Amino acid sequence: MYANAAHVINNTLAKAFAPRKNLTVSQWADLKRRLSKKGSAEPGPWRTSRNPPLQEPMDCLSARSAVREVVLMFPVQMGKTEIAVNAIGYSMEENPCPIMVCLPGEVSMEKWINQKLNTLLEECLSVAATLSSLNSRNASNTKAFKDFVGGQLYIEHAGNPSRLKSSSVRFIIADELDEFAANLHSGDDPVDMLDNRTSAYPSTSKKLYISSPQIKGISRIEQLYQDSDQRRYYVPCPDCGHEQPLEWSGLHWDSGGVNVHYVCRDCGVMIGEHQKTDMIAKGRWVAENPAHKRRGYRINCLYYQIGLGPRWAELVEKWLEVQNDIARLKTFINDRLAETFEDPAMRSVKFNVIADRAEAYPLRLAPYGVCAITAGVDTQDNRLAVQITGWGKGMACWVLDYVELPGDPADDAVWVALTDLLNRPIEHQSGHLLPILATAIDMGGHRTEAVKDYVRKRLIKRPMVIFGATANNAPVIGKPKAVDVNWKGQNLKRGVTTQQVGTVGIKHKLFGNLSADADKPQENRRVHFSDQLPPDYFSGLVSETYDPKQNRFTKKRGARNEPLDTFVYAYAATHHQELRLHLYTAAKWDALNEQYGIPPKKTAGQPLSEAKPKKAQPKRSTYLL
Repeated sequence: MYANAAHVINNTLAKAFAPRKNLTVSQWADLKRRLSKKGSAEPGPWRTSRNPPLQEPMDCLSARSAVREVVLMFPVQMGKTEIAVNAIGYSMEENPCPIMVCLPGEVSMEKWINQKLNTLLEECLSVAATLSSLNSRNASNTKAFKDFVGGQLYIEHAGNPSRLKSSSVRFIIADELDEFAANLHSGDDPVDMLDNRTSAYPSTSKKLYISSPQIKGISRIEQLYQDSDQRRYYVPCPDCGHEQPLEWSGLHWDSGGVNVHYVCRDCGVMIGEHQKTDMIAKGRWVAENPAHKRRGYRINCLYYQIGLGPRWAELVEKWLEVQNDIARLKTFINDRLAETFEDPAMRSVKFNVIADRAEAYPLRLAPYGVCAITAGVDTQDNRLAVQITGWGKGMACWVLDYVELPGDPADDAVWVALTDLLNRPIEHQSGHLLPILATAIDMGGHRTEAVKDYVRKRLIKRPMVIFGATANNAPVIGKPKAVDVNWKGQNLKRGVTTQQVGTVGIKHKLFGNLSADADKPQENRRVHFSDQLPPDYFSGLVSETYDPKQNRFTKKRGARNEPLDTFVYAYAATHHQELRLHLYTAAKWDALNEQYGIPPKKTAGQPLSEAKPKKAQPKRSTYLL
C-alpha cells in the first residue's frame, strides 16, 4: 500500500523546493488548456495565436507580473471570459491563492459554472488534479465552491451581497461588471465593495474587471477604463505601415451595405477584411495614458478573427437594420462596438449646453409669456427642494425659482418656510401678481405621514400628495386615491388623497423639448431658464439618462437629481383636475395673455431688456384660475 511513498514524498519535496517556473498565463494556456465543444466553436487545444489581442491582458495576470488591476472593455464574442478562465486555471496550478469570481445574478452564475468552470475541470486534468476532492457530496467541492491545493475558489453573484462581503481573497474577477452593478441592491458601490475583498493582500492582490459597457455616465467599466492607462490595439496598414486602432467610423460601404472595406486614416487605401488576420498578428497594445498604474484594454467587433465572429459585411447589415430601433441600436453599440450608449435626444441636453441657454430674466419675476404658475416639491430627510415654474401658450415653460429649504420634514419649521414661500405671489413683468395655482409634493421615502399632515391642513392653494408610478407607461397624473378614513373605515370625501405621477413619460417630454430647443431661437424655445439659477441646478436637471433595456431613467453616479424631480412634479401639478392647463386651447391662452396685457407673439418670451409693454400697467388683482 505504501510501496511508492518515498517516491511521492520526494516528488512533493522536489516540487516545493524547485524554483518557480517563469510561466505566463498565455504560455500555460497554450500548454494545458483545452476547449470543449460545449462552449467553443473551435474545440481542442487553446491557441493564443488564434486571437493575439488576448495575450497581453492574460499575461498581466501572471504571478511575476507587476500589474495589479486589469480592466477589459470588450465586445461580446471577443474572448474576454476566456481570459478569466485561463487565469483561474493558471492560478490553481501555478500561483495558488484564494480566488473569487463575481457574476451579475444567480442565473448567469449557474451558466458560467456549467459552461466555463465545469468544462475547464473536465478538459484540463492538471487543473482538476489540484482539487482537494472530486466527490460532489464533499463540502470542499460544491457547485459554487472549490477547495484546491494552496487556495480556494468562490463563485458568487450580486444578488447575495452578504456572502460577497464575508470572503477575503487575493484574486478577484468581476465578469460583466455593468450588469453586476445594476443587480446589486444593497446600496454598496460595487467596485469599492469588491476592492475591499482583497485588502488583506495589499502587495500581492490582483483584480480583473470585465464587461461590455452599458449607459454613458453610469457605466462602471467605462469609469474604470477612463481611470486607467487606456490601451487600444493598433494594427499596421498593409500598404503604408501606419499603425492605427480599427474604429467603426473607418469602415466604409456602398449603398445597401455592399463592398465593405476599411480605409486607412493615413494613406486612404481600402483594406479588405481578408487582410485583417495578418494585420492583427502584427498589432500591439498602445497606452494613451501610460503613466497610470491600472491597465485598461478596449477593443471592438472589427477585430473579430475570421471564423470567431461576424464578418464586417454582416456587422454593417446589422447596423443598418437597427437604425430605427433605439433598443436594438443600444445593444449593437454596447455589445459590438464596446461603447457606452447615449440616447440621441440626450446629446443636446448636457449640463454645459443647457446652462449656456440661460436667459436674462430675474428669479421670481415672470416674463411675458407666463400665464400660470405651479410648483413641485421633493421631500428629503433633511430638506425640501422646491421648483416654481411658469407656463404659457403651448405649455412653454419658464423656471421662476429653485430653492432648497433645510430642515427635517418631521418638524414644523421647514413646512412653515414652505408655506411662506408658496403663498408669496410672483410678480409678472406686466405688473400683475400671479399666485402659485397648484403644488405637487412628493411623499418622500421616510416622511410620508409628515407630507400627508401638511397637505391635510390646506395652507397653500391646491396641494397634491404624489408619488412616482411604478409602471413606465403611466399617465402624467393618476386618479386620486383616498387614504383618510373615519372610525368605520370609510374613506373621507374631504380627506387626503394620493396620486401617482408618470415620471418616465414626463422626463421623455422634457428631454425631447430640451433637445428640440437646441436649434431654435430664444423666443421660440419650449423651456426657458434664468441666468440667476445656481450651476448645480443645470447639472441636476440632466442628472439622469434613459436606459432602453429597463425602459426607465437611471441616475448618474454621485449626481443629485432634485432639480429634475421638482420640474417633473411642477409639470404634474399643471394636470391638477381643477386646472388641466395641458387642455387649454390657443384661444384660452390668448385670453389669459390679454388679461395680463402681454405684448403680441413676436415679443413674447424675449428677454426682459427687450420686451416692453405698449402701456404701463398698474398692479392690480390677478386673474385667478
